[in-house]
Amino acid sequence: MKQWNKKVLVGVIAFLLVVLVFLSGFLVYQLNLQPVASQSETVLFEVEEGDSVAAVIARLSDEDIIKSETAAKIYARLNGLHQIKAGHFQLDKAWDTKDILRYLNDSGNAAAQQARITIREGMWAKDIAKELEQQLGISADEFIALWNDEDYLRTLIAKYDFLDESILNDQTRVKLEGYLYPETYHFDLQATKEEVTETFLNQFEQVYDSLKSDIERSSLSLHELMTMASLVQYEGQSKADMKLIAGVFYNRLAIDMRLESSVTVCYALYEDYEHAEDCELNSNIDSPYNTYLNAGLPIGPILNPGKDAIDAALHPQESDYLYFMADIYGDGKVYYAKTLEEHEANVSQYLR
Repeated sequence: MKQWNKKVLVGVIAFLLVVLVFLSGFLVYQLNLQPVASQSETVLFEVEEGDSVAAVIARLSDEDIIKSETAAKIYARLNGLHQIKAGHFQLDKAWDTKDILRYLNDSGNAAAQQARITIREGMWAKDIAKELEQQLGISADEFIALWNDEDYLRTLIAKYDFLDESILNDQTRVKLEGYLYPETYHFDLQATKEEVTETFLNQFEQVYDSLKSDIERSSLSLHELMTMASLVQYEGQSKADMKLIAGVFYNRLAIDMRLESSVTVCYALYEDYEHAEDCELNSNIDSPYNTYLNAGLPIGPILNPGKDAIDAALHPQESDYLYFMADIYGDGKVYYAKTLEEHEANVSQYLR
């Protein structure tokens, strides 16, 4: 009898262990179906013709839209969600995997035909406008006019915390220069110029929110930070150089030394700019952007910087350097100097 009881006890324990393992696995499975974000964060996701369910789920995982590729595959198989449609979908990272898979299985959720447009770090607003013209058919002049329309800009200032009247300086070439955030976008072919503009600003807002505490601690206003970031973006190629270059600019500002950045001359030349040499040869051009003639930062951003440049403006690398130059005729390496004599030696060696 005791032997039988022992067998029963062992059987019960084994059964309970199996149940425990099953429940643990089911709990992990359910947790892996939960959203990746606690707050709404919309992203554009493209499913191409011929994409398999496995390939789509793998990409959802790679792009951090779902938590678990394995859990998603299991759920799709168990629920017959294997009819994922081709098209462009606007997904939300606050949705769970179940909602995302169901959404992708409904062709009615695919966006209208779209244009895929990549705005690169460092592009001028006028070049962004030309790219939009080619892809969307809205003239570049219309975009530039909108980005300088004070009435429209005031509606944006009321809508976005990061914009204020600093952008309304009548001397700036394009008042939204600096805020047209570099990223790859998908625009409906029927999108208006206002919708396009606010898509850029919505993307900028996400970056602003992620850096807001650092921005608030800065001694510079946001507009000044974006101006600094634009110089850093133009001058630097790597993250390390961007931080060092930002440090040089801050060192100069601290001792009331002019920034003397040739890239500000490039922007001052604007329509007359063709080659980097033009910037070096025209340091006397009369422009509020020219940091050879004017103390401090330019009157506004000179391009649209990416997050690395903004981060460098917020977190410059400390050093004793007051000068730098890039070997524009060679590999582009940046050389730094503490004194004018050292800087002139670098210029003689690499630029002459």
